[in-house]
Amino acid sequence: MQINQDRMVQTFLELVSIDSPSKRERLLADRLTQSLREIGLDVLEDDAGSQIGGNCGNLFATWKTGDDLPPLLFCAHMDTVQPAKGKRAVLDPDGTIHSAGDTVLGADDLSAITAILEAIRTIKESGKQHRNIELLFSVSEETYCVGASAFDFSLVTAKEGYVLDYEGAQGQAAIAAPSILHFKAELFGKASHAGFAPEQGINAISAAVNAVSKIQTGRIAEGLTMNIGKINGGLLTNIVPEYCVVEGEIRSVDHQTALALAERVQGTFQSASDAFRAKLSFSCECLVRAYSVSESSSVVQRYFDVCRKRGYQTECVQTLGGSDNNVLAAHGIPGIVVASAMHACHSCSEYTTVEELTQLTEIVMDLMLDSKTSFDENR
Repeated sequence: MQINQDRMVQTFLELVSIDSPSKRERLLADRLTQSLREIGLDVLEDDAGSQIGGNCGNLFATWKTGDDLPPLLFCAHMDTVQPAKGKRAVLDPDGTIHSAGDTVLGADDLSAITAILEAIRTIKESGKQHRNIELLFSVSEETYCVGASAFDFSLVTAKEGYVLDYEGAQGQAAIAAPSILHFKAELFGKASHAGFAPEQGINAISAAVNAVSKIQTGRIAEGLTMNIGKINGGLLTNIVPEYCVVEGEIRSVDHQTALALAERVQGTFQSASDAFRAKLSFSCECLVRAYSVSESSSVVQRYFDVCRKRGYQTECVQTLGGSDNNVLAAHGIPGIVVASAMHACHSCSEYTTVEELTQLTEIVMDLMLDSKTSFDENR
């Protein structure tokens, strides 16, 4: 089967031209729905938008066949990070595609959507038998996967999933990802005039700084990071600040390790608050939960088999980035995050190439055509 490379590139360029920042994916969802229905897929949109304050829901599409093979789920997200208004793709003579320099390109995750669309079009034109396919195009993945978290997974019958959302070489697959915890420490002191009566005040910022100075940040250990990301407090320089808020995140490939570190962080803030006679309100939210998939599992080995047949080296990796695969795992669907023709993501230097888009499309196509039920028994 020959991929229509010109059509694939034009699809990507068109998708890039449609603004789709997180919680504002409406125009892209409408275009994608139209494309999927033109190909012949059944498409529904859920009410995730109303749940998360967006203007659009997740799209769930099915491409059915007559065989009894269990379906595979392919997942990509429709939103892009900022700056994303007025994205323009520039195609260089060497096949590199980048933005005009003032926005992201959106290859994260429009490369994935392009590959899925072109793979289905190519298979359909060939008339070849394919597996039952389910597609989930999520909203607001970049905001800690809130779109996929609002999706009704009872609609999914697939037992394995491929999330196209990893920056790496073809053949790489993320089989483990972290829990991500967000914490907020609010410290309440007492306001007083900083010149006339500083002794009567309780400096909430001083208490917060004392706590922060005792918290190790950065890479704490392999697979464990800690970051203080926001500090805000005070009104005027002549007032002892009565309020300060500190926010941060913890990432760990082991969920219990993340929780234990969060407890230690809370204890540090409590000790500092007590020392300065301030009051503390501490909250911690789990945004996504850690998962891991065995390298010997069929979802991994099917992908590796396809990649090896295409001549790519295969590698399992552990990532400290969250994705919709965290949500799939939480709903009992084993999956992996596969390399998806994107580089320098979350920056105005983001780029992809025609060659890698073609390679990704071929891999997706091969997975959709794979006829093995349980990969291990066919090795």
